[in-house]
Amino acid sequence: LQLHHGGSYRCEAKVSNLLAGWQTSAPVPVAVQGVPVSGVSLMAQPPGGQVAEGDRLVLGCSVAAGTGPLAFSWHREGAAAPLATGPSYELRAVRHRDGGRYHCTATNGGTAADSPPLWVTVLGERDPVAPGAP
Repeated sequence: LQLHHGGSYRCEAKVSNLLAGWQTSAPVPVAVQGVPVSGVSLMAQPPGGQVAEGDRLVLGCSVAAGTGPLAFSWHREGAAAPLATGPSYELRAVRHRDGGRYHCTATNGGTAADSPPLWVTVLGERDPVAPGAP
């Protein structure tokens, strides 16, 4: 059952012993209530959000409950706009600047919920700058 299935329903039946033939019931309103989005969780590969510089990081978002078409957005602390949309977010070659606190938001058009934050730690050292280099 989906939210768009709500509306007014009636049935028709052919009654063989009546001259009228078809009989129609009175309309019955059916309201379908959506289940609010809840239990939003964030998974990371590699687990724990610790990744070596240059390696790949994949974050995934899921919900425990919620009806309707779900939409996901990705956020990093300090960034005004969402980083991406969709149930997963991938960084193909992580850099130190990618470290920080991430979360996903799930919405079904009526309600929205955030995942707990995940701290992404980028391991490894930056390339040393040679003495005298600009």
